[in-house]
Amino acid sequence: MSFAFLRPALAAAAALACLAALPTAASADTKLKMVLNWKYQGPQGFFFVAQDKGYFKAEGLDVTIDQGDGSAAAVPKVASGAYDIGFGDLNALIEFAAKKPEEAPVAVYVMFNRPPFTVAVKADSPIKTPKDFEGKTLGGAANDGALKLFPALCKSAKIDCGKVNITNMAPNLREQMLMRGQVDGVFGYVNTIRFSAKLIGVKDDQIRYINYGDYGMDLYSNAIIVSKKLIKENPEAVKGFLRALNKGVIDSLKDPKASVASVATREPLIKSDVELERFDATVKDEMNHPEIARIGLGSVDPARLKTSIDILVEANGLPRTPTPAEIFDPAFLPPAADLPKKLF
Repeated sequence: MSFAFLRPALAAAAALACLAALPTAASADTKLKMVLNWKYQGPQGFFFVAQDKGYFKAEGLDVTIDQGDGSAAAVPKVASGAYDIGFGDLNALIEFAAKKPEEAPVAVYVMFNRPPFTVAVKADSPIKTPKDFEGKTLGGAANDGALKLFPALCKSAKIDCGKVNITNMAPNLREQMLMRGQVDGVFGYVNTIRFSAKLIGVKDDQIRYINYGDYGMDLYSNAIIVSKKLIKENPEAVKGFLRALNKGVIDSLKDPKASVASVATREPLIKSDVELERFDATVKDEMNHPEIARIGLGSVDPARLKTSIDILVEANGLPRTPTPAEIFDPAFLPPAADLPKKLF
């Protein structure tokens, strides 16, 4: 048999062997669906930087990121299996876990560690403290985290929730309805309201904020939550997701303009200058709790988390008290040395 005859066959066999050695798209990339807390804005750049720089891909993950419609809404969306991962309110997770422990997702990386929850009022409003809410009308989106926590604020600030009129509104109408006097105050996150108002021409000095954190509610806020199914079936994917996201956070903190630019590629209509301000304010006001110097961004103080759980259980009359371990699992975090301990 001639070697000339064998050579093409050997070459073909070698080519097939090489192809077999390469991972296919199906085997290389674990597909994950993630829902955000809100529409595409400056702070969402943390996630998109991780995506654009290939950090998820390097972990063998193919991550789809969808806009959300409220921090509280992310919890049931993950619990139902519609999404594997969500960026949702830890307090909504506590309430869900108290009622449906078997279905509840688990938080694995807390990004917003200071309470952003507020009721915004016009600067000239007679409302100065929560007590002044009585007899007034407050409005908010049905899935708004601050609205969900209002019973806890009533308990903490010793006011009668029953004397406050609550009305629901579409999220995009919140600031307009406040400034037109259609409601006396609106629920939301401080920086969400502040910068959404700025986008419609409202100046900072035209709005005041009644912040929950000033009334004994030093709560955690938004966290990465994952389904129990994902934890059970693919714990390495959870670890890989957090490693990639943590790199995206670090890069975004170093270059906020590039982070906001990554958002603009998804939503070209954003005003990048305003979203850069929103990004900076979010880092300073919602992510910069003093505890991160000790435990790092992403982790929690178990004692503080337990206090938060107790506040919510008592205020909302929840049927059971989840343990901190049910709510947050640190096992998937990157090494403590890799977690940011100073944000700016």
